[in-house]
Amino acid sequence: MLIMPTRTRRIDGLTIRYTEIDAADGPVILLTSPWPESLLAYRRVWPALATRARLVAIDLPGFGHSQGRTDLFRPDAMAEFLHRLIGEFELGSPHLVAPDVGTSAALFLAARHPGAVKSLIVGSGASAWPLETGGVLADIIAAPDIEAFKSMDVRATVGATVEPVASHEDEPLVWEDYVTSYEYGRFAESTRYVRSYPTQLALLRDLLPMVKVPVHIVEGLRDPLVPPSNGRYLAERLPSSRLTILDTGHFPWELDPGQYGTIIAEWVARAETVRLRIPPPFADGNPRTSSASAGRGEGRRPEENSSYDAVHARHGTDSVHRGRWHPVRLPPLRRA
Repeated sequence: MLIMPTRTRRIDGLTIRYTEIDAADGPVILLTSPWPESLLAYRRVWPALATRARLVAIDLPGFGHSQGRTDLFRPDAMAEFLHRLIGEFELGSPHLVAPDVGTSAALFLAARHPGAVKSLIVGSGASAWPLETGGVLADIIAAPDIEAFKSMDVRATVGATVEPVASHEDEPLVWEDYVTSYEYGRFAESTRYVRSYPTQLALLRDLLPMVKVPVHIVEGLRDPLVPPSNGRYLAERLPSSRLTILDTGHFPWELDPGQYGTIIAEWVARAETVRLRIPPPFADGNPRTSSASAGRGEGRRPEENSSYDAVHARHGTDSVHRGRWHPVRLPPLRRA
């Protein structure tokens, strides 16, 4: 039995699938669906987070099982949709968890609508300009048009993509949910979103300094589609950010749900209780970080960054973690 019963709601003329748990006195966390998955991608972190926050997870328009519209298949347009959805759901200023295709939309939202969100958790989505993508994602972006994707065997291709994180044998309902999300031409249409990256990410680059909320960037060390250089690119340009590189592939929220859930819980708790402050660059103008896995750029000594109290990934390789691990004691999520 799925622990995330879903329902639908009309937003901006579209039928949007969502699920929610309303904790009466906790902070609000909005989670957006990765691609080519759905909101069920959060099923492994949902139970732990649900005890301490109001959670709302949505399938973005044209992704998962939400109705789509061609004009929304751009990160900047998706950001405007999210702004409207936050208002209609009466979420106030939520914490936004938006990995994968949600990354660029979340950053557009925070840059263009200050105060719309309290904090961001993003990553595993292309964000660097010039583009730094690989594998099938790079092929989709480079294709002359979407015609070839219309004749794809979606059950075979999407099914194989999600099999490592939701196998047909072990989780048939989840596997089927992912695959049916992109049948009947929906996969081909959804590619319009990533195919807009060459123009959209160039626009986003100039907006990144305007993102004033704290941003935690979570990347997979072995991601063949979106290499962690995308996270480093963001960490070097965002005024208030933390970079964590987990020893996973492209789906860290599914491949390491315990660590991913901890990152969400601790980042939200910290943003609820204190204002995250990122120390300014040193006199030489170079940003520093406590380790390659968590910070802004390369080279900050661990002791110079101990005031952050943000989560570091505790496993991986030496190439990911060059600094020392500092245990974190954070207050519980604030109750009203």
